[in-house]
Amino acid sequence: MGKEIFKAANYDFKIAEHLIAQSPKYPRDESRILVLERKTGRLTEKKFRDIVEFFQKDDCLVLNNTKVFKARMFAKKETGGKIEVFLLKELKEGCWQCLVNPAKRAKIANKIFFGDSYQAEVLDKNSQGLFILKFYPAQIDDLVKSKGEVPLPPYIKKRSKLEDYQTVYAKKPGAAAAPTAGLHFTKDLLNKLKEKGVKIAYLTLHCGLATFRPIKKEDIRDHPMAKEYIELSKETAGIINKAKKKNKRIFAVGTTAARSLESSAISSLEVRTYSGQTSLYITPGYKFKVVDALITNFHTPLSTNLVLVSSFSSPKLIKKAYDYSQESKFRFFSFGDAMLII
Repeated sequence: MGKEIFKAANYDFKIAEHLIAQSPKYPRDESRILVLERKTGRLTEKKFRDIVEFFQKDDCLVLNNTKVFKARMFAKKETGGKIEVFLLKELKEGCWQCLVNPAKRAKIANKIFFGDSYQAEVLDKNSQGLFILKFYPAQIDDLVKSKGEVPLPPYIKKRSKLEDYQTVYAKKPGAAAAPTAGLHFTKDLLNKLKEKGVKIAYLTLHCGLATFRPIKKEDIRDHPMAKEYIELSKETAGIINKAKKKNKRIFAVGTTAARSLESSAISSLEVRTYSGQTSLYITPGYKFKVVDALITNFHTPLSTNLVLVSSFSSPKLIKKAYDYSQESKFRFFSFGDAMLII
């Protein structure tokens, strides 16, 4: 495999602004889906609800049940200057890893005020632009509930309700971004898959910095992948391993589910129960052990998600699919349409 495939320029492109979805479709499964066959390169358009026809009895659908919280908040410095704080993850009670904007306004030992009841102190800042804030009082559930805003990506200009940016099966709070491929599923569609005999399994990856931080290195392999928390239960491992042993296919919903499965893989036939951090970064040349099919969204340029789907298929086929999708006026990014790569 040549070095050319690892150049960031291969994963950079323009998306027409009018194709960037600003709100979700309703019903959710009314979205379009582009089916890409890896062996032939064939492209087929469907409605998302039509994915049922691509499953066989006892295939396994794996969903990320993380739940988005209102991670974006606005505050003031002691000087009165406005500052944005984006919560990523709690390191210990009251201490959070955060993004701060503008970063240059936040210095170590600065106090940040969230109204009259809460404040935070800047404890640290690292070379990756991540801050550690200590909150007073330490328990900030009420602060997030009252001051927090939906952590929509910057390319979405319209305000949205949290429910719009949440999967119908979200269960475990902790995500600072949605596992957006899952936004297309409805309870009715999941029931239809169950009726067909599809096994549904849940895991958790709390989407954070690794999911949405863009690649800024010329060689994509030099990108520092942040750690994210994953949890794969004994029950889920059992469902997946049983399907694998029966030679049934594993459909991962989203790059987060794919990374979780591959992080938990022991071999091509087995995943393990796992609870902890992953910094797995999938680039071209990676040999997938678990995932046989991938349901995903159309991703932003220079994203690790785009690199993952290019690794699962090929950069050439993904470029073909994205060019086709622009010409066919598919909707892009978090609230946009979907792809099924088989």
